[in-house]
Amino acid sequence: MSTHAKRERLLLADLLEAAGPEAQTLCNGWKTRDLAAHVVVRERRADAAGGILLGVLKNRLERVQAEFAAKPYEELIQLIRTGPPRMSPFGLKQLDEAANTVEFYIHAEDVRRAQPDWSQRDLDPVFADVLWSRTEKTARMMGRRSPVGLVLRRPDGQTAVAHKGAPVVTVTGEPGELLLFAAGRQDAARVELDGDKDALARLHTAELGL
Repeated sequence: MSTHAKRERLLLADLLEAAGPEAQTLCNGWKTRDLAAHVVVRERRADAAGGILLGVLKNRLERVQAEFAAKPYEELIQLIRTGPPRMSPFGLKQLDEAANTVEFYIHAEDVRRAQPDWSQRDLDPVFADVLWSRTEKTARMMGRRSPVGLVLRRPDGQTAVAHKGAPVVTVTGEPGELLLFAAGRQDAARVELDGDKDALARLHTAELGL
């Protein structure tokens, strides 16, 4: 039975392949080749991937990621498609779902929405609820650097407080769009914002995300 993470993995691989190695992405300074290398290093090189969160390993991460980015692009795509090595913790279905569903969804949109002719996906309700659940759980972490109070709101009225403070900006949208907004893709997320003009301007340039 296919999982959300597996489906998003294959979709990401397809999008990267179609875009080619030199296409723009929503990840600042990264082209598709760099993004593909990031995905591969994250699940295949634990000795370097810690640099994503730990500053002490940042130089090692950058060096290893540059080495992978120099590999043939087709090889990187195949490594993403085939998934982690057999002994990797990411090979466990439960961990794969927990760690990769959101990761691959966001990066798939990083590729899709950087292209001039992108179109919004219609997410099935089950997957939308999964994304909302993850957004609720990580909202405060993603919104911790917000310069204003930040509330994420689904069209059905469900809300998650991403940052306490005043003035408050309420961001309304579908779960996938709210996740992208909170993950620092404010310009690309299709949402509606409600708040005073100054608060909206400050939020627009804020460094949101994990």
